[in-house]
Amino acid sequence: MKRFAMVVNLKDDPDIIRRYEEYHANVWPEVLDGIREAGVKRNFIYRHGRLLFLFMETEDDFDVERDLTKYTENPKAKEWDELMRSFQEPLPDAPEGATWVAMKEVCTFDDVH
Repeated sequence: MKRFAMVVNLKDDPDIIRRYEEYHANVWPEVLDGIREAGVKRNFIYRHGRLLFLFMETEDDFDVERDLTKYTENPKAKEWDELMRSFQEPLPDAPEGATWVAMKEVCTFDDVH
């Protein structure tokens, strides 16, 4: 299983942050189905202020560039993606056109007995 961590900012607006969390309390089924079909096994999003941190575990052959956007092949999931992007703004050092930015893993601890 592969692991990925990514970050993005929400726009600096309390209403947008509230709406983002409300949507994620009831993620549309087409989005969840598409994410699963793309190869994501587990997905977590955390928020601190307006910073979002995403952690996901995927199938071994998962490739972010190739597979992550597959979930938007469903029109409803594409609508979701566009709506969520409207709440977000890239970090200052994000590559041109990027929203979520991959983080480098610097430490791993597995509690092996």
